[in-house]
Amino acid sequence: MSQPFYITTPIYYVNDIPHIGHAYTTLAADTLARWHQLLGQDTYFLTGTDEHGLKIEQAAKKSGVSPQAHVDHYSEPFRKLTHTLDTRPNDFIRTTEARHTRIVAQIWERMKDDIYLGEYSGWYSVGDEAFFTEDELVNGKAPSGHEVSWVTEKSYFFRLSKYTQPLLDYLQAHPDFIQPTSRYNEIKSFVEQGLKDLSISRTTFSWGIPVPNDPAHIIYVWVDALSNYVSALGDIGSDLYEKFWPNAVHLIGKDILRFHCVFWPCFLMSAGLPLPKKVFAHGWWTNEGEKMSKTKGNTIDPELVVSAIGSDAFRYFVLREIPFGSDGDFSVSALMARVNGELGNDYGNLLNRTLAMLQKFRNSVIPDISLVPQDQFSEPELEMIKVIQDARLELTESMKDYRFHDALRAIWKVVGYGNKYITVKAPWVLAKQGQNEQLDVVLYSLFELLRIVGVWTQPFLPQKSVALLDGLAIPQALRSFDSTSQFGALPPGLIVAKELVLFPRIEGPLHFSKSNSQQNLQNEGKKMSNEQNLGTGASASVVSASVASASASTTAVVTENLNDQMIDIDHFLKMQLKVAIVLSAEKVEKADKLLKLSLDAGEGQPRTVLSGIAQYYQPTELVGRRVVLLANLKPRKIRGIESHGMLLAGSSSVGDAQIVKLLDVDQSLPAGASIG
Repeated sequence: MSQPFYITTPIYYVNDIPHIGHAYTTLAADTLARWHQLLGQDTYFLTGTDEHGLKIEQAAKKSGVSPQAHVDHYSEPFRKLTHTLDTRPNDFIRTTEARHTRIVAQIWERMKDDIYLGEYSGWYSVGDEAFFTEDELVNGKAPSGHEVSWVTEKSYFFRLSKYTQPLLDYLQAHPDFIQPTSRYNEIKSFVEQGLKDLSISRTTFSWGIPVPNDPAHIIYVWVDALSNYVSALGDIGSDLYEKFWPNAVHLIGKDILRFHCVFWPCFLMSAGLPLPKKVFAHGWWTNEGEKMSKTKGNTIDPELVVSAIGSDAFRYFVLREIPFGSDGDFSVSALMARVNGELGNDYGNLLNRTLAMLQKFRNSVIPDISLVPQDQFSEPELEMIKVIQDARLELTESMKDYRFHDALRAIWKVVGYGNKYITVKAPWVLAKQGQNEQLDVVLYSLFELLRIVGVWTQPFLPQKSVALLDGLAIPQALRSFDSTSQFGALPPGLIVAKELVLFPRIEGPLHFSKSNSQQNLQNEGKKMSNEQNLGTGASASVVSASVASASASTTAVVTENLNDQMIDIDHFLKMQLKVAIVLSAEKVEKADKLLKLSLDAGEGQPRTVLSGIAQYYQPTELVGRRVVLLANLKPRKIRGIESHGMLLAGSSSVGDAQIVKLLDVDQSLPAGASIG
């Protein structure tokens, strides 16, 4: 029976909106949860928000609201983030919940033999919720840069010093407890210097969990916060606790390493509870080479990134770009190179070339090669099988160590071989020469390769992998990791999609900082009007809406002549907006701005629409895409071609650059579905 897997993020402090650091940890945790599910393990994925402390109490007072109202407001964006990123936590815990408060009190009671009342004086940082010694201050401030103040108060202390040797012994016996190795060495060196007793209560504020039997004291926020990993599993000793707690893995940022790798293990030892299996500390992101900060206004907003490129592409980039555990730089040029190059060109082209060949040569039906003689299997097929077997082993080993970038590199070796295989085997030549058995082997091998890639990418590209596997009509039984242990599991006779556009090309410039998007939005309101003609006539023009930073979301634009443009509901209801699927696209001769599109609008026969988007889209990237069609626009002849309708898109300006994005439609909506 496989071992359960319990993965946690830190609970995020509700003093700000989510940024890329929060998204990074959440995406990594979700990917690990999906990976272990793919392996057939029972998994539990926890995230949530940390909602107590002096900083919260002060912020609420400044805002003129209660602390509870304050945390209710600031917790919600973190819950929303899980949906934006397409992550699937089993639980979202808040430290203000009664279930958490109860377990914190129980853990305190279990630790009470190591707790005593005393008086504490020291430099305290509200921003870090921590005390620092004189030696630890940097230019009179906390190592984080936060201000400190001298505090003297009665406090309960935890005998942390008692656990210096037990913790060192544990680290010696469990060298994989803290990863990466550099963080293990950092903590081991710190503990070897000797631990000092720790103040674990406060009397200078009231927003927190009271100490049992002494409500004048509030439990130190880190005793409170760290206990969430246990409280989310219910009572100590419950079935959920017994199943998952011994298999806990904490993902954290390196800034909270000491709390998780020194304080938390010692608290658990004192409470007589098992330690987590592993703590993995990842690095920090910079933005175009610069440290991110609110004062600079260059923090990356995950909402804007996902709006522009999708959650799968965002996940792929942050996991592929840098080794997990190292610092890295978020660069728009690197992002576009990964998405357009590796996802669009390498993977997307392999898929659509293969689909197109199967449609052309075998009417989109997977061939049966069970009766094909063995001599029709050549060296390239044998090489393909070896490449896949080696990649499967490399993928498995990489994920054991949370080396996401290496895991994805292993998968892309298979993608790369698929493209090489097409070049070597030249299926079009085999078809022309009438070598049908060899052609069947080639087509079957390519689709088996794509099936395997689709299965392996389920944790990394959760939406697109399902779209691929659905498009290939792969049965659920053949979507498990075990099903990829042997090449050749793909059943013949499956009818596959004619085309699948998984990763449309993204175009710059792109801006993902909140301040940039807000400024752009203000500028848009001054410059944009409700409708913009792209110079191709009414039926080829694009209805535009202000788009913040290449986001697909639209916003109303206020113009000076707004009243003159107002329409009543009756006029609006006359508009017939439909979902249409692009069947083909081509440039119009002697018209730089025009594309001629053939659309399936659910009407039984295709309709032709001219659209002035040739400067923003290549014809090949539009095929298979769902678009919004204004279907009842009067036909108009342009360049001798009659256009029957108009596509809807969003438009914005960033500097001198114009960005146009077709409005996206949910993939589940069929051609002809009405909108509005």
